[in-house]
Amino acid sequence: MPFIPPLRRYVLLTVTLLSACAAAEVSGTGLSTVDGKTPVRITGAPGDFLAGRLAASSGDMKEASDAFLRGLSRDPSSTDLQFQAFMTSMMAGRPEALELARKLSGNATAQLLLGNADAKAGNWPAAEGHFDGLVRQGMIQILQPLLIAWTQQGAGHTDAALATLQPQIDGQRFRGGYAVHAAMIADIAGRTEEAAKFYKIAQTESGGLNLQLARMLASFQVRQNHVPEAQQIFTALENSSGDLAVAVPQLYAAAAKRPVNSAADGMAEAYLAIAGALRGQENDEVALIMLRLALDLRPDLTVARLLSADILDNNHHPAAAMAMLKPVDASDPLVSVVRLRQANLAQKSGDTPTALALLDQVATAAPARPEPWAVRGDILNNQKKYVDAAAAYTTAIEKTRQGDKNIWPLYYARGISLERSQNWPRAEADLLHALDLAPNQPDVLNYLGYTWTEQNRNLPRARDMIQRAVDQRPNDGAILDSLGWVTFRQGNNSAALKLLQRATELDPSDPTVNLHLGDAYWAVGRKLEAQFQWRRALSLDPEPEDAAKLRTKLHESEIALGNPPAAKSQP
Repeated sequence: MPFIPPLRRYVLLTVTLLSACAAAEVSGTGLSTVDGKTPVRITGAPGDFLAGRLAASSGDMKEASDAFLRGLSRDPSSTDLQFQAFMTSMMAGRPEALELARKLSGNATAQLLLGNADAKAGNWPAAEGHFDGLVRQGMIQILQPLLIAWTQQGAGHTDAALATLQPQIDGQRFRGGYAVHAAMIADIAGRTEEAAKFYKIAQTESGGLNLQLARMLASFQVRQNHVPEAQQIFTALENSSGDLAVAVPQLYAAAAKRPVNSAADGMAEAYLAIAGALRGQENDEVALIMLRLALDLRPDLTVARLLSADILDNNHHPAAAMAMLKPVDASDPLVSVVRLRQANLAQKSGDTPTALALLDQVATAAPARPEPWAVRGDILNNQKKYVDAAAAYTTAIEKTRQGDKNIWPLYYARGISLERSQNWPRAEADLLHALDLAPNQPDVLNYLGYTWTEQNRNLPRARDMIQRAVDQRPNDGAILDSLGWVTFRQGNNSAALKLLQRATELDPSDPTVNLHLGDAYWAVGRKLEAQFQWRRALSLDPEPEDAAKLRTKLHESEIALGNPPAAKSQP
């Protein structure tokens, strides 16, 4: 079956702190059951606890902290309520978190928040004491030297700060990360030669250019009057970072200003770096804690807001993600990236007018960029406005650089829109061109191969293409279904049946996969199983065209089996 791409995710890299184990009202009472059916209202602190867990599981940390704080006021001795009230208050950015942190002496997150508070107050020795007392395990092993170095810099001890980081730079792990922080410390202290040396190490050891590193490097080069070098850095960022390119002109315009100007700013960057590493390891909960600690120090750290929104959205909390992005100022260099993200979130919430209005803002601010038009195409495609989607993709393609092979997704997406709007010749040309740009891209291989199979054309080539896609994604039910379907169309029913059975195991809720399996069962003489699969497919909300096919198959199968149509079972 073909794969239609979802809305693009325009963020820089990628919560629930608690899992909901019971239903609850957020009014301070919880609901549980004694027999699995009859609800029992739980009041008082236990009800608040359940209400807090439910709110946290839905990503509403403000509501969750309200419930836990209310419960804690009713039962101050509850260590569970105290801990949950602290964590959700911190994640909501509430001042109560600091007072609760003082009661959690053994909690690492509490110590980090207390260290932040001392740093903001300029009490650097106290901040260093909180960080120095942390148990060095897990990600704390990487984070602790960074925080201590920044507290030393905050106290005016640049030599001590660099001495703290030097052994880490000489080590084997995270060398580039430590080097960039040493460079920022030297840069703030006006030690240009040392800063240049550390920035060079960071650029060499970081394994690739990311947004924050690019901003640090380019700013340093601009301030040293090395403008061509700064331009090269932003060009590399534009070529390697996808839709961040929409913000490159604004980032370049702001490059003369040093991105990190204080020790507190540097600490926020340390938390951000750890969050990015954790996000790559799919450790979303701790990544969000790190990001909240970064925003505690620097609320205007837009990169942290974008990453937080990405994590919240991936955990199915679009409203929380939208709230995270709301404070970003219109003058921020990354505001166009933020607007793209907000448009995506608005569309997911069903607010298409707001989504399109946000895209208009980006298109006006960056008239030469394709990104707002690409997202507009995605939105219209998901709304099944295929002709308008194809037009938006065309505008996006016209705004891309000639020879850029990274634009294959635009041709792929426009090919889908054209195919769905019954313009197959142009759709086929776009899909073939997407393959020219990305010859081994499994989504394109699968979509074109499946569409040819549906048309009963080019079956040997279609099978070869789909097989190449399966080789890359052997556990993708949609692609395996395509391989089973082309095998079926080529007449190898027994081999097709095995493939389609496996596809159904991988993707049991897809109506097309179940429809195809039913056809294969019927072809090998397993008639009742075929009817079962067709009924199941019909119960899974198929497209209207497929629903009509399924009803016809069921009707004709009853006749073929000698049953009167009136006796046909309903799905």
